[in-house]
Amino acid sequence: MNLQDLFAMQKSLDAYIQKEKKITRDVFLEKGLALLIELSELANETRCFKFWSDKGPSERESLIEEYVDSIHFLLSLGIEMNFNTLEVWPSNHPDESLTLLFLHTQTSINRFLLEPSKESYEDVWSWYGAIANNLGFTHEEVLCAYLEKNEKNYERQRTGY
Repeated sequence: MNLQDLFAMQKSLDAYIQKEKKITRDVFLEKGLALLIELSELANETRCFKFWSDKGPSERESLIEEYVDSIHFLLSLGIEMNFNTLEVWPSNHPDESLTLLFLHTQTSINRFLLEPSKESYEDVWSWYGAIANNLGFTHEEVLCAYLEKNEKNYERQRTGY
């Protein structure tokens, strides 16, 4: 999957939101916290950590929608730091349990937020790729879901979300 198309779409959405909401201050940390929250929402939908419950994960459609909510903020953070030159999804993490993948991803996000570097940004992407692999999401599915959610985000902005 070529990430440049996603960066371009996210840059347009970010500019639209900044203009409509008259945002003039740095919102890097707010976007970072939003990314962590979206990751947690995805973990909650997978229920991978809920050893006390017999209920299974949410439907695949809900899982991928939560997943791309994260991708929106991940892209946006890269744009903020001028790390939006990634063309392909970095992948170098092993297939571990979903719980471990969420913990590693959260750690990598925190590391990136506290000390932003291109390497730490790529590491976050890599962990997100490992989560996608574990959940069985293809790049095409992620792209389609991103496109749908991107349009939904524009609609939300137009209707006073």
